Amino acid sequence: MFSDLQKANFYLNWFAFSKVPLIWSCRPKLLALDNNAVEIKIPLKHKTKNHLNSMYFGALAIGADLAGGFLAMHKAKLRSKPVSLAFKAVDAQFLKRPEADVHFHCRDGNIIDEMLEETIATGQRVNQAVTIIATCPSLNGDEPMAEFTLTLSLKCRS
Repeated sequence: MFSDLQKANFYLNWFAFSKVPLIWSCRPKLLALDNNAVEIKIPLKHKTKNHLNSMYFGALAIGADLAGGFLAMHKAKLRSKPVSLAFKAVDAQFLKRPEADVHFHCRDGNIIDEMLEETIATGQRVNQAVTIIATCPSLNGDEPMAEFTLTLSLKCRS
C-alpha cells in the first residue's frame, strides 16, 4: 500500500510536528533512504530564507541535524532497540550561498551501524563524527554549498 519511503516521510512529519515543531516549520522531505545513506530536502521558502534570499543558517543546521539523526533513528528502529540520540558537537563550513531548495546527504550508514553494535553490546554511550553535505541540485548540481561534521552520540536504553 505505502512504500517504505512514504512511511518514513509520515514518521518524519509526525516526529517533527509532535516533538520538534521547529523542524516541522521547515517542511523537510525524505527523498531517499537506504541502509547506507539518506537524502533530505528542505525547500527555500519564506520561513527558511534569510535577508539575502538564501537559506538561513538555522534551517541549514536543521537539515544537517535531520540527515545524520534520521538515518541513526531509522537504523535503531530496524533493530527494535530503544536508542537515545543526541548531537554533542558541530563543525560547519559554508562554501556558497544556497539560493534554492537544499538537499542534505549523509552517507555514513556503516559508521552508524558500528556505533549501534557497540552501544547495544556494551550499554555505553558511543560518540562518532558523521558527515553531511548540503547541495542545491537545481542550481549547482552536486557542488557542495555547505559541509557539516556532527558528533553523533548514541546510547542503548534498556
